[in-house]
Amino acid sequence: MIQVDALNMAYHGSELFSGATFNLQEGERCGLVGRNGSGKSTLFKLITRQETPDGGTISVRKNYSIGILDQHIRFTQKTLLDEAALGLREDEKDCLYKAEKILFGLGFKEDDLSRSIQDFSGGYQLRLHLAKVLISEPNCLLLDEPTNYLDIVSIRWFTRFLKQWKGEFILISHDREFMDSVTTHTMGIHRQKIRKVKGSTVSFYEQILQEEEIHEKTRQNVDKKRSHMQSFIDRFGAKASKATQAQSRQKMLDRVPILERLKELSNLDFHFKEAPFPGKKMLEAVDVSFSFDEGKLINSLSLAIEKGEKIAIVGKNGRGKSTILRLLAKELAPKQGNVKHSENLSLGYFGQTNIDRLNPRHTVEDEISISNTTLNRTEVKGICGLMMFSSDQANKPTSILSGGEKSRVLLGKILAQPCNILLLDEPTHHLDMESIEALMDALEDFAGAVILVTHSELILKRLDFHKILVCHHERQELFLGNYEDFLAKDGWHDAKETVVKKEKKGGARVAVVDVKQKASDKEIAAKEALIVRCEEELKVKQQQLLEAIQSGKTDKINEFGIDVAELEKQIDQLYSDLEKLWTKGHKGQGT
Repeated sequence: MIQVDALNMAYHGSELFSGATFNLQEGERCGLVGRNGSGKSTLFKLITRQETPDGGTISVRKNYSIGILDQHIRFTQKTLLDEAALGLREDEKDCLYKAEKILFGLGFKEDDLSRSIQDFSGGYQLRLHLAKVLISEPNCLLLDEPTNYLDIVSIRWFTRFLKQWKGEFILISHDREFMDSVTTHTMGIHRQKIRKVKGSTVSFYEQILQEEEIHEKTRQNVDKKRSHMQSFIDRFGAKASKATQAQSRQKMLDRVPILERLKELSNLDFHFKEAPFPGKKMLEAVDVSFSFDEGKLINSLSLAIEKGEKIAIVGKNGRGKSTILRLLAKELAPKQGNVKHSENLSLGYFGQTNIDRLNPRHTVEDEISISNTTLNRTEVKGICGLMMFSSDQANKPTSILSGGEKSRVLLGKILAQPCNILLLDEPTHHLDMESIEALMDALEDFAGAVILVTHSELILKRLDFHKILVCHHERQELFLGNYEDFLAKDGWHDAKETVVKKEKKGGARVAVVDVKQKASDKEIAAKEALIVRCEEELKVKQQQLLEAIQSGKTDKINEFGIDVAELEKQIDQLYSDLEKLWTKGHKGQGT
């Protein structure tokens, strides 16, 4: 389908690919991994002819169509449906129902179809961009971080969609759990080469580790062999009686290959510097309300954060999660209520918009330095090193950095100033898998308070949160406990939300509940919640089955095997029912 041979490419003076070769065969769904800046997005541009390689060839089968979801969004039409319809093939321009089905699956409502695209948040604009690619029904999908701005429910739908996808795809994602659940192969950019293995990211990294261990052992053995030969030549080369043997050893030595020591790859490895905090209560929001327009995005929110607490903020897109962090950081002033910071509070804030605030003319060192002017040059370089920026890289302007590199700059700016509370808004969006692991380790070790906005269920399950703040439509709900407790308590059952239309009648403002939409949303929410519970139960049963197989307990193997099969069948049916509800609920509105 796609064949890449001897690919060479350098970018801004850095070599990305050197003789890289791979192919994509029929039915393969490949996860593409690699460190930030290794060339993952560039590879997509090369495959789609947006860029030209320095050397090598890229061949695509005749009449083989490729759809790409990149991170540059541009729209030309006035309404949501008109823009989405651009993705339809020429012979299907009248089949608007296909566009509607994809849009509804990604969380749009019937009323949204005629709305202006500019009315939607950045997250929903990304969903529209994704919908256009899916609507075009290409043979192959190139997906560059497609889940970055999707909420958990939409990620679950998208996971299901990719599992049922009939063609091929190559997926870039920092979410290892999501990637492994939908791919058949893992492809990685490693040391300027591209390797592909059958199986998960675990299989890929295990193979890389094994190959590098073998290389290093072989190199050491070869070096010892060469050293012994050279020692013999040096010792006896001048003696007439040994001259013939020494010449023979020299010829042998010339045939022994020289194996280069593998260059040490840098890893993100750091700890947040903690500022002392003598008290207990660090920050408090008291009866806070806020809105950008009509309605209350944040409604009478009260939240107290104490030293050492970890709090997750979750919810669908557009429910005010980022706004809450901005209010807590005092970047925004509430319309009602107030936010109180304790006297000794030292705040580290990672916001979604902070990447855009980096001065494009500043170098990495400049940005780290201005965040704490008391640091000397050596200390600034040290922080750059922790964030995986070498001396040369630290002198690059931020304008040419990748999204992941800019995220590391923001983390470095937080490291430069000791803090005792972290406000983090989707900090893993642009980080590679190795960096995400390092960040989670640092958050686990941090003794201060952490307030984290994330859609990653891997992170929600990994970190031991004390509270979960759930953002609904115009209301917030505080759950005491960790994410596993939250799921066990029917956490994603959002049936309490209602759709309210405001009308004027006789000069008075009256709230009219759309009963039909309310019932539809309630049924959909109940079905989604049941799917979540069944999937969690399936994971438990699969683990029990694995343990039974490892211990050789035949009776348990049969028991858990039947349970797994029944749950998988039930989940398949639930997703089928859910798609019917989406179509029925949305198509039925206004009739």
